[in-house]
Amino acid sequence: MPPSRPRLENLFRRVVAARIWIVLAYAALLPVAAWVALGIPHDDAIDRMIVADDPDVVATRAFERVFPEKPTVLLVAESPDPLAPAALAALRRLESALAATPGVHPVSPLSIFARLHPEASPDDGAPLRRFLQGNDFLRRQGLAGDGFLSLALTLDADSPAARDRALAGIERAVATSGAAAPHGPLRLRRVGESFLTSWIERETRVSSERYFPLFGVFVVGLVLFLYRSKRALAAILGTLAVAVLCGFAVGGLLGFTQTIVSALVPLTLMVTCTASLVYLHSRFVDHPAEVDVEEHRVFALANKFWAVTASVLAAAVGFAALAVSHIRPIREMGLWTAGGLLVGWAVCFTLFPALQKLLAAPTRLERAVAGAWVLRAAEAIPRWSYRWRWPLFLGSMLLNVAGLIAIFGWPGRIAPMRLEVDSLDYVDQGVDLYRDARWFGDHVAGLGSCAVWIHAPAGAVLDPAFLAGLDRFATALEREPQVGSVVGLPALVRFRRQAAGAPTTMDEAAWARAAEELEQLVLAEPALRAYVDVQRLDSTQLLVVARAGREFRPEALKRRIATLWREVAASSPGLAGATAEVVGRGLVGGKIATHLVPTLVESFLLTAAVIFVTFLFVFRNGAARLMAMVPSLFAILVMFLVMRVFAIPLNVATILIATTVLGATENDQIHFFWHFQEKRREASCEEALRYAIRVAGSAIFFATLINAGGFLALTLSPLPPMRQFGILTSTAFALAMLADFTALPAALWIFMRQKPDAPTS
Repeated sequence: MPPSRPRLENLFRRVVAARIWIVLAYAALLPVAAWVALGIPHDDAIDRMIVADDPDVVATRAFERVFPEKPTVLLVAESPDPLAPAALAALRRLESALAATPGVHPVSPLSIFARLHPEASPDDGAPLRRFLQGNDFLRRQGLAGDGFLSLALTLDADSPAARDRALAGIERAVATSGAAAPHGPLRLRRVGESFLTSWIERETRVSSERYFPLFGVFVVGLVLFLYRSKRALAAILGTLAVAVLCGFAVGGLLGFTQTIVSALVPLTLMVTCTASLVYLHSRFVDHPAEVDVEEHRVFALANKFWAVTASVLAAAVGFAALAVSHIRPIREMGLWTAGGLLVGWAVCFTLFPALQKLLAAPTRLERAVAGAWVLRAAEAIPRWSYRWRWPLFLGSMLLNVAGLIAIFGWPGRIAPMRLEVDSLDYVDQGVDLYRDARWFGDHVAGLGSCAVWIHAPAGAVLDPAFLAGLDRFATALEREPQVGSVVGLPALVRFRRQAAGAPTTMDEAAWARAAEELEQLVLAEPALRAYVDVQRLDSTQLLVVARAGREFRPEALKRRIATLWREVAASSPGLAGATAEVVGRGLVGGKIATHLVPTLVESFLLTAAVIFVTFLFVFRNGAARLMAMVPSLFAILVMFLVMRVFAIPLNVATILIATTVLGATENDQIHFFWHFQEKRREASCEEALRYAIRVAGSAIFFATLINAGGFLALTLSPLPPMRQFGILTSTAFALAMLADFTALPAALWIFMRQKPDAPTS
């Protein structure tokens, strides 16, 4: 038997003795943890994924204090002839119903035309047709086009709940108006970030409701199969429920929000805690007949304490390494998971022994358990791995190199792995929202946008020379391949002139008249205040919308805008003293792409370093420190190779595979080497391998099943990144376990320069 640890055993004797008080304490804590967990808000908006101290986030928040940006969505009303009397009547009914909806403010080409031409008869479609054909401003904004007219809806929504109420009101208005198919003449397409974000939030909650029960059934079945005991099942499930709930409540205490990524937190806590409980209980059920069961109970806890503690601590600090990320949900998910893992560790070593004792969970002597095959594997694997050590080791190294090339590419030959940052990429391609948004982005106007915030001397914004210079800058910007339209004071001035039948070319006198009109309009038209700081008249904005069918690359566009501004400002006296900066939620959301790979590299290297330092303290053998990470690295790099082969991109979910797999699978290596070194002090390498496989083999196998089964439940999620994450992570766990019993022993034989024992007669 391995050496005893008197201090730890005495500690756990006191824990078992205080079992009733421990159970009562956790029972009192549960309602508080549930209250905190239920109060954690949701926020799945892609544009709020960058951390708050990012310079572009700071600038965008300052911009929005001057120009508050309310959510806007579009209802695109398609019809063979949208200007036919029946289609126009249906659109008017729909706009009236929407105008009566609380928190929704609609505008359409019909209401714009009626505002500019109040004398026109609503029953006469000819003036409206001439108005739309003679003015391309509405077309470039996606409000009119071949076969459709659109309603732009501004939402009074300062929270996800208010947004969802407004969206529900829109759906009620659509239904009551009778304008849309199948009963009306219009086919409606729903386009806008608010639609997408609301869908992501809803489906994230729904998918959690699906996979948690499935994983619960899986755990129940596995524990019953493994230990053949309802009492053991009750002890494990009770501990698991408390650990996950209290660990999830950590996010509320830290002030975090639930996002598409944080949905992984409770699942990660659940599978990691379940694996720790399997390690603890598997050691307990392995009860020698000659040892008193209570003495064996405290021995098992003490024997597994440092291995479980080291694995949980390494995983926790590994997840905490995600704090280096500039992507807010990833940073929060890492810290949240780290805190939850530490809470789960405390619950496993306090509540579980208490429940195990109170429920009288049986050992192997009282109830047969699964895993007899481990004894046969322990005899076969050491010599088999020695025989095939070089093919196993070299083969794993070649796959590792291929995985590195898959993610980082090969200069001049293979491009790095594709990045995925568009909100639309997080929506199931089979739903109407995806198809509507993709159609709009490909054929009408790009889905990306940003703003150019222009600062000028006080009072200069409505100066004719400033407006003329701003118009030259907007015109130059619209010529850029990425840019579909630029909306600001110059565009609005030209739109009104076109609507009035005036020429579009403007001289100095025309800009002077336009400046006089704007001074009056800014006071009378609330919509214009979105483009002018009416308090000081020292700043304005240009809204830059991407061109249809073009990829929106905000960082590249930001650099180009800076160049164009310098060129135009140098030749425009009216822009003297003015500056421009690119801001907006589209810019912030687009920065995710620039942070994904640094997040992967920095967090992975930091996680690997932390785990290596952990191994440095746990294992004194130099080869063991290096070899312990072989299975995890193999699984991670092969997963990137799989992603490349099947064209699965990096996104805010799949970027976490490396840290998650490394943080979870190193548990197996720690437990394997812990028992390997226990035996290695007094026996040969072959005997130590047999002992490690016999003691830890079944726990490694079943812990891997738990990890893989838990994350495989994510395949039920309607969110493509979550499905990909579930499939890839589950496969990586299986690969790591395969390497535990193949590449790892092979590497040990090579680097420890040992041979199998001589056969005994």
